[in-house]
Amino acid sequence: MGRMDAPDARAVLTGWCGDTMEIYLRLNGAVIQEATFVTDGCGPSVACGNMLATMVQDMAPGEAGQISPQDLLHALDGLPEDSTHCAELAVNTLRLALADLEQKGAAETA
Repeated sequence: MGRMDAPDARAVLTGWCGDTMEIYLRLNGAVIQEATFVTDGCGPSVACGNMLATMVQDMAPGEAGQISPQDLLHALDGLPEDSTHCAELAVNTLRLALADLEQKGAAETA
């Protein structure tokens, strides 16, 4: 958990519950070498951010983009029903960070 200096990509998203998640990604070649997150949310938001950051390390960005909220919930062995939206917030923030990465990559090749 924590912000990353000079990430290759980052995203910030506030969920409908009011929790905000930030995800930072650093690549090494074609794989995610490091992922960190920050949230002002509840314990389940922290758990989701932490597990997702762990899951995406050593994955290609395209592979990381295939992670679903259900995959994250499964990796956590579930969450209380009223906290499952935290998995959606984490995954949606990751997808925004991956879109930021893709946009920067497209800008570098243009």
